[in-house]
Amino acid sequence: MKKIISLLSILAVAQGAHAAAGFQASLTPEIAVVEQGAAVKGVALNIWGDNQVRGLDLGFVNQQSGDSAGFTWSFLGGTVENYKGVIWGGFFTRSTGDVVGWQAAMINVNSGTLKGIQSGWVNVAQDVTGVQLGLINYTKNLNGVQIGLANIVESNEWFTEFPSELAKGFPFVNWSF
Repeated sequence: MKKIISLLSILAVAQGAHAAAGFQASLTPEIAVVEQGAAVKGVALNIWGDNQVRGLDLGFVNQQSGDSAGFTWSFLGGTVENYKGVIWGGFFTRSTGDVVGWQAAMINVNSGTLKGIQSGWVNVAQDVTGVQLGLINYTKNLNGVQIGLANIVESNEWFTEFPSELAKGFPFVNWSF
């Protein structure tokens, strides 16, 4: 208990010294060195964090709003808005905007545009330019390749544009260029 009180005291004192925002430590978004939603350019270590991070973001649950970049690793999972770099989540990752890079977890959901690689057991994206690699892959629009047991591209027609497009749904591999 003394360690928790000491940590909270340090966090409270450090709250006023976050002008450079080169480091973030948070237990929750409200109990953190840098206030919730603020920019961090450097390293963020979180139990549960919610900041706009450009750099290294490590934690159990990471939430990033706005434009973020770098390397994010979340033990349980994380959500981002617009991201450039690598997003790794244990169980899930979710993007509400655009991702350029690599999005990986057991379940990945991207409601914007993905340019790069999405890998996991289940991958869902609005628009993909690149590769989806998983057991189940779904996208509305694809400019690239899907590799998995079930691959669905909503905008593909059934074999009418072969070889540039394969099919709406196909096992093992599907593509659209």
